[in-house]
Amino acid sequence: MHLNEIILLNITGTDHPGITSLLTDILASHKVDVLDVGQSVIHDQLSLGILFVHPKEKEASSILKDLLLKAYELDINIKFTPIQRDEYESWVAQQGKERYIITLIARKITSVQLARVSEVIFKQGLNIDTISRLTGRVHLNKSDAKTKASVEFSVRGTPKNKALIRECFIKAAQETGADIAFQEDNIFRRNRRLVCFDMDSTLIQTEVIVELAKLAGVGEEVHEITEQAMQGHLDFNESFKKRIALLKGLDESVMKGIAENLPITEGAERLFQVLKKYGYKTAILSGGFTYFGEYLKRKLGIDYVFANNLEIKDGKLTGRHIGEIVNGEIKAELLKKLAFKEDIHLEQTVAVGDGANDLPMLNAAGLGIAFHAKPKVKENAKQSISTIGLDAVLYLMGFRDREIEDL
Repeated sequence: MHLNEIILLNITGTDHPGITSLLTDILASHKVDVLDVGQSVIHDQLSLGILFVHPKEKEASSILKDLLLKAYELDINIKFTPIQRDEYESWVAQQGKERYIITLIARKITSVQLARVSEVIFKQGLNIDTISRLTGRVHLNKSDAKTKASVEFSVRGTPKNKALIRECFIKAAQETGADIAFQEDNIFRRNRRLVCFDMDSTLIQTEVIVELAKLAGVGEEVHEITEQAMQGHLDFNESFKKRIALLKGLDESVMKGIAENLPITEGAERLFQVLKKYGYKTAILSGGFTYFGEYLKRKLGIDYVFANNLEIKDGKLTGRHIGEIVNGEIKAELLKKLAFKEDIHLEQTVAVGDGANDLPMLNAAGLGIAFHAKPKVKENAKQSISTIGLDAVLYLMGFRDREIEDL
């Protein structure tokens, strides 16, 4: 086909049913070819763009006249922009460029947050293709402190400095009270299949060993050792043995009471409902204890649990463990083994954790997320969530509220 004239049609105005249908009917009657099309509605205002070309034997004026008349009838604004062939070919040549997804998450989205994200994108020489809202609309009179908002940017181009992008987004997130994730947009990002979680201070808002220690009268000693381990200042295996040794003599019956009162993290139940509905496999990979992991497995419908077994004799904790200690390196290995078992690529895995011993699995996963984590962990993880609950993981995976609002 010989190209004669390429025209960009822009329509704006109050949205109502039938606009797109009536306009495309006119284009169809003139048998034009559509090169690109895009539409969005914010509040009740429509923005529609159609890039089209017509055969050489057709007169563009008759098409434009019909469109103008219809736009007048519909009380909408219409604009025509002729596009040169070399401009169009140059634009087409850009379609092979790298693509990235930037996800902005907060309790509410502010203009400052949007400005900071856009500034980084611009300075890195990237182009924004689309901006879309992942969360539902927020009522003005809603005062719920647990509100959440997320916006996704689809960008294109080759960043000037990927490491600098990450640094800039970390700084912007800290200064604006938001979470900002930067991911390569590829087939793996859209096909995650296995999601693995740390347990203590991730799925639950406590460290179980600290709760056990309180009942054993050694709370302060265990808390101090735990903090040193989570900050990465103490070898996990060494700290683990020291802590459980302090639990010697504790009656096993106390574990049931602790399990039944575990403070589940905000958003965890919603997250697992969605993951289960859409066929994702889930796992707990924890340096904590199997007893509590199994309790959460039943409560949340989790597929796998790997944690540490406490030795119990005559109804009392012995202060020792059974089997291999599940430390950071073992967590990463378990993640890889589960991916192999489920016959999926490692890039299709997600890992979520808060402590230094979670870093190996966070870095091994296709999407590693530091959740309300210590500074050292946030600095070394691929992504982080610190502003809202655990269901924020869904937005990093590309879910929209409208897809899951019936749960």
